[in-house]
Amino acid sequence: MIFRKALLTDINGIMNIIRQAQEFFRENGIEQWQNNYPNEETVADDIKHYNGYVLVKGNDIIGTVAVLFQEEKSYGHIEGKWLSDGQYATVHRIAVAGKYKGKGYASDILRNIEEMCRQKNIFSIRVDTHEKNIAMQKLLDKNGFIYCGIIYLEDGSKRNAYEKIIEL
Repeated sequence: MIFRKALLTDINGIMNIIRQAQEFFRENGIEQWQNNYPNEETVADDIKHYNGYVLVKGNDIIGTVAVLFQEEKSYGHIEGKWLSDGQYATVHRIAVAGKYKGKGYASDILRNIEEMCRQKNIFSIRVDTHEKNIAMQKLLDKNGFIYCGIIYLEDGSKRNAYEKIIEL
């Protein structure tokens, strides 16, 4: 298995995974990733800004994520308290192809992000998710993320916020 930067030629594979996740959310009454977000433009922007990554097994893209190493505007105010005040990485748009769900691949993606952070001397990862996205909340809990409070996206949507302090 390979975790690598996404390429523009990966967009179709990434979008297939995102569409599967959007359908799952819609079927489960989760108002996350709806209304044409994320879309091909979002994914292309992630790739062009070197924030897009994929998990590849054989010739198949089985997971996708965006990792940003700059301040996340929506995290500036939290109803609660972050675990740290220093530099952090932000995880967005993490998803695994439907046929690979439940096999630990999302945790593999998170472990790869942790290693990227260590190499950059960044020891905190932050992420947010919809309050009804129980699968993501369980993933975060299983991987040592701590619930820190509520943040609001630019459109006013409420999200549960998590942080993990990375050990050396």
